Amino acid sequence: MTSLSSAREALIAETLGEVATLIREVEALATRLDGSQRAIAEASSGLAAQLATCQSHLVSVTDLTKVQAVKYIAVRTDEAARRSIELQRQAMETAARAAIGDEVGAALRRLQAAMQAVIERRGGRWEQWLTHLAAGATASAATWTLSIWLWHR
Repeated sequence: MTSLSSAREALIAETLGEVATLIREVEALATRLDGSQRAIAEASSGLAAQLATCQSHLVSVTDLTKVQAVKYIAVRTDEAARRSIELQRQAMETAARAAIGDEVGAALRRLQAAMQAVIERRGGRWEQWLTHLAAGATASAATWTLSIWLWHR
């Protein structure tokens, strides 16, 4: 029976040795896990710092983009307003010229008709009336030209 007891003792001793090795390995693993945990915590705080930096950079880029977009919209709006004002000015100028031209033309035609009647009735004095007619037409044209020029300024 001694051999059985020695075999048992040998098995127990060997098992105790393996358990001791296992305990040492578990303790070493715990130490490594603590180190890994610290490394993960440091990496996490580093990533958080990088994220904050990235976030602030993204906010500044977004703000810059907003400013540039507003400037672009303002420039395009000014250009459109200038084009619209110029088109309106041209349309008003054309309408004014047409209206004034019609008025002056009608007035000159009436004056010419009236003068023609006077010339035909008064045979010899037509040259005087013609001179007066030319002076009146010239004065009227000068007045209308000055009016148009001042109106466009």
